[in-house]
Amino acid sequence: MSTTKPIELLSPAGDMERLQMAVAYGADAVYLAGTTFGMRSFAGNFTPEELKTAVALCHSKGVRVHVTCNTMPRNDEVSKLPEWLEYLNKVGVDAIILADMGTMALAGRYAPNVERHISTQASIVNYQSACAWHDLGAKRVILARELSLDEIGEIRAKTPKGLELEAFIHGAMCVSYSGRCLLSNYMTGRDSNRGSCAQPCRYQYALVEEKRPGEYFPIYEDNQGTYIMNSKDMCMIDHIPELIDIGLDSLKIEGRAKSAYYAAVVTNAYRHAVDAALTGKPLDPIWRDEVEHVSHRHYATGFYYGEPGQYTEDSRYVRDWQIVALVKECDAQGNAILSLRNKFAVGEALELVGPDVKPMPLTVDALWDEKGHSVDEVRKPQMEFRMKLPCSVPPLSLLRRQAD
Repeated sequence: MSTTKPIELLSPAGDMERLQMAVAYGADAVYLAGTTFGMRSFAGNFTPEELKTAVALCHSKGVRVHVTCNTMPRNDEVSKLPEWLEYLNKVGVDAIILADMGTMALAGRYAPNVERHISTQASIVNYQSACAWHDLGAKRVILARELSLDEIGEIRAKTPKGLELEAFIHGAMCVSYSGRCLLSNYMTGRDSNRGSCAQPCRYQYALVEEKRPGEYFPIYEDNQGTYIMNSKDMCMIDHIPELIDIGLDSLKIEGRAKSAYYAAVVTNAYRHAVDAALTGKPLDPIWRDEVEHVSHRHYATGFYYGEPGQYTEDSRYVRDWQIVALVKECDAQGNAILSLRNKFAVGEALELVGPDVKPMPLTVDALWDEKGHSVDEVRKPQMEFRMKLPCSVPPLSLLRRQAD
């Protein structure tokens, strides 16, 4: 396919480092949260001053900023919303992501210059719901993950053209309906609807009979295993043309609580996938392979083409690669200053990847510490060191290695 239709690649930014990575590696927009009212309380998140800095950085690069206010605020929290919404309006964020009707009304009043986007927490699965939110002033709805491609197509056909549609294309999925779950709250006291999910759906469960304490009987969903609620991760990188053709306006990567390495590599992969689709070119397999280089559970295509199925044998992540260093500076000859993340030594086989830099293998020939002394190994986390790279690369490029 080839089209001039604008399409937004929306990446997660759990903190400033992850935001910088997402921007450098090709995001058109980022979504993040302040220290309150966001659905990922375990992400680093942004203080008011950090948010102001983040907006300025993103706007200087032509990148939009969407701020999540998608918890369900209780009575004692609602009074704090107007001040926060006024601040978001003041610093110039582009959109507020919300799910609560009261927050919707307050955002219209206290942040009049900011778009209102309806969170996936609202579980929008039909065109009537999407139209109703649009009538109330929503610029965009973020569709429930449980929709098929055909259902999205019908929603697009039966909603106003001015209403934008956003959908998740990569990342973790929830066994509950669009994340609306009380299991974590019930079992651990950590409310998933207030950003504190303990992910008890990933636990391995056993049955205990009342009169036989300590005697565990395994529970099997089938003969494959006992992780009875464990869901796969979504990966739609092979289907970007179909997502664009169906009429989506924004393609969203899940993962505000994930690493800066994840934000960089997954954004990079989908940036190339979107660009290839928009120009009618096939995706280079080297970029398709990149999504296999981050920590993930077994992949599926979500609900786009039918039931995604579960993976019941275990809930472990596939972690085949790890970042070892971050490029801070690099000259035209490839002489680089780097910051260490995991120790490595002369003679090791690594891989170099960066913003619009195809992954390339290299062998470490020599290392120098920050004072210019030759060393056989770099060990101290965050230490600066020097090495010669195969070519010149931009700052925030990464060195990684295959894990044992």
